[in-house]
Amino acid sequence: MTVQKHHSTRTIKLPGLVDPHDLTTDRQFSMNLARGMEVLRSFSASDPYLGNKQISDRTGLPKPTVSRLTYSLTLLGYLNYNATQKKYQLGSGVLSLGYPLLVHLKIRQIARPIVERLARDTGCTVNVAMRDRTNAVYIDTARTDTANRYLPDVGSTRPLLSSSIGRALILGCSATERNAILNYLKVYDPDFFEKHNRQWKIDRQRFEKEGYCYSRGDWKPEVRAVATPLILSREQPVIAINCSISVKDLQASDHLVETASKLKEAARQIEQLHAKG
Repeated sequence: MTVQKHHSTRTIKLPGLVDPHDLTTDRQFSMNLARGMEVLRSFSASDPYLGNKQISDRTGLPKPTVSRLTYSLTLLGYLNYNATQKKYQLGSGVLSLGYPLLVHLKIRQIARPIVERLARDTGCTVNVAMRDRTNAVYIDTARTDTANRYLPDVGSTRPLLSSSIGRALILGCSATERNAILNYLKVYDPDFFEKHNRQWKIDRQRFEKEGYCYSRGDWKPEVRAVATPLILSREQPVIAINCSISVKDLQASDHLVETASKLKEAARQIEQLHAKG
């Protein structure tokens, strides 16, 4: 799906599938804004504190440019400076930006009781996600698999191609969008794409026949998961839901295959409630 620009015949690519360096001649594109966003995206759960040099290394931006951006973002409240560590961390302004999105994702409110019931019935942790660039980002989670040391939570991410929920998000797209995502992933990280392309093809066939994707430790060796997309209206972003469990809690090899039927039924219930408005 393409989004028309106001007062322009040009189109915007699928959100997140652009390289700012390819848009240097686009007068409508704000490179300074893009660089500021790249600075914010350089932080992660595993690296919450970063100095200017680290940010420069991660973004490829010159250190003087990073210094100006971190200074500006700190003044605006999107970064905080930790004087003890002499590094930056994300500020409350970033959290405030995300809240309106979560509030208006009505699918979260619709799905919540079904997600919680599915988690109780299966003993799995159940997550709901949407796409963010090359990742699946969780917008809700019901954590019942206490052995899962990766602590899935709202805002945490999983790679699209190497996770069942990521592949489900791709499969929930139109053919045009799907091809755009796959082409971007192939160019973005060819080695990673080649490594997981076989599993993608297997899951594509599995989804066509059985309606779900299956991750047998291809994201993390000890994590198993099944996932399926939610079929909502075209105006809605693609959403997917999964059931995940740590391998030591997997009592039988077919446990998640059995869970997949419950997952698909839960997905249909969510779709029906969403359709009723």
